[in-house]
Amino acid sequence: MNIYVLMKRTFDTEEKISISSGQIDDSGAEFIINPYDEYAIEEAIVLRDKHGGEVTVVTVGEEEAEKELRTALAMGADKAVLIDSEELDDLDQYTTATLLAAYLKDQEFDIILGGNVAVDGGSGQVAPRVAELLGIPQVTTITSLDIEDGKATIVRDVEGDEETVAASLPLLVTAQQGLNEPRYPSLPGIMKAKKKPLETLDLDDLDLEEEDVEAKTTTLDVFLPPEKGAGKVLEGEVEAQVKELVSLLKSEAKVI
Repeated sequence: MNIYVLMKRTFDTEEKISISSGQIDDSGAEFIINPYDEYAIEEAIVLRDKHGGEVTVVTVGEEEAEKELRTALAMGADKAVLIDSEELDDLDQYTTATLLAAYLKDQEFDIILGGNVAVDGGSGQVAPRVAELLGIPQVTTITSLDIEDGKATIVRDVEGDEETVAASLPLLVTAQQGLNEPRYPSLPGIMKAKKKPLETLDLDDLDLEEEDVEAKTTTLDVFLPPEKGAGKVLEGEVEAQVKELVSLLKSEAKVI
């Protein structure tokens, strides 16, 4: 089974983000594999171990993303591919999906896995866009995956409930929390990862021009949410508290 995983390099979720001149200041920030993509990598390794084949992890980014790709290889992936975006000024979901699809269209794949969302942007657009560009079925927010005889039986999260879906391969799925428990890279895995293939591709390798992947959106401003104000404790008779609460919701919170 040929398995591909879409991976993103993101901020560590424990990092405190600061804004400088309307841009996110990532100097000194620690970067990791997007946590939802870790579920996808783990599930890909489980599928490979059960059905045979190989796992290839693919990301769009700059040279620094090799660290996270090596981590994926240390977890147990077989190959890694970095699609170098250094020469591009702006990237959005359209750009990333177009680059990934341009690479994947020339590969033989049975299933593509990705994270449900990235913890930095949270759009959840890239993987579904890739499926659309490749013309294959997609199932998002999956919490269980079983493949037999070229067919997948999938359980997906639907806002607190579950839905069971059957689909034929090739297929793209996105991983939700609860799908599995990602493994930590072992010391032998880390040593083996140093010798596993990591390929770097650019626009020329994908037969693309800059205008083919030009971002369709523009970020006008980046800002932190306002700090929360102090809470207020209402006192007195219940009826008086209710009246005061309604008044505050109208005049201060402006939610009614």
